[in-house]
Amino acid sequence: MMLTVHTAALLAAQSSTFSQKLTAVFTQLSVGLLTTLEIFVLTLALSLPLGLLVSFGRMSKIGILRWVVKIYISIMRGTPLMLQLMVVYFGPYYIFHINISSEYRFVAVVIGFVLNYAAYFAEIYRGGIESMPAGQYEAAQVLGFSRQQTFMRIILPQVFKRIMPPVTNEVITLVKDTSLAMVISVSEMFTNAQALASAQVSVIPLVVAGIFYYIMNYVVAWGMELIEKRMNYYR
Repeated sequence: MMLTVHTAALLAAQSSTFSQKLTAVFTQLSVGLLTTLEIFVLTLALSLPLGLLVSFGRMSKIGILRWVVKIYISIMRGTPLMLQLMVVYFGPYYIFHINISSEYRFVAVVIGFVLNYAAYFAEIYRGGIESMPAGQYEAAQVLGFSRQQTFMRIILPQVFKRIMPPVTNEVITLVKDTSLAMVISVSEMFTNAQALASAQVSVIPLVVAGIFYYIMNYVVAWGMELIEKRMNYYR
């Protein structure tokens, strides 16, 4: 009987310790999650319109502009995002000898992510725009639409519908890529999970972080699917 009571007390203590650890994990990761969401939202809000502008430059009839944009896209897609973040953060000091502060870390992360993802979105936009049949432009011209009206009212809405699947893939990738902010010591969710895993000698923080990432990606995929369904009136 005494052994049973002792065992029950031991299990209760272990359960209480596990519960405290789990609570600490959720608390710490919640702080990092806010930073992850900030990086995600800012990157998406800035890279999507920038990508459209870059795609215009990529399709420009001005040769110099077209080649400059092509080189930019090639560099952004051909080098690791981790390296780009380091260049954006350390570049001002080593190239221009400008002192950098710790506050610049987050700004550097956003700049690096925006420049990288704008290049990918630009190619997605370009593929969507160039896939439109020439007859769309000719029909709009017959109806008296200007080139700007044709693009904004007829072409661009259809392009958005066509590029939703590849854009969704890039957005999902962005959620996971936010963990790369750790390369310049920005404490987002995965960084906090690694620190907790080392301190507690446990994989629980990493598992919880993985669950958070999965939930975020599920919500993103669900939201993009709703948008895609609402644009089905183009069929």
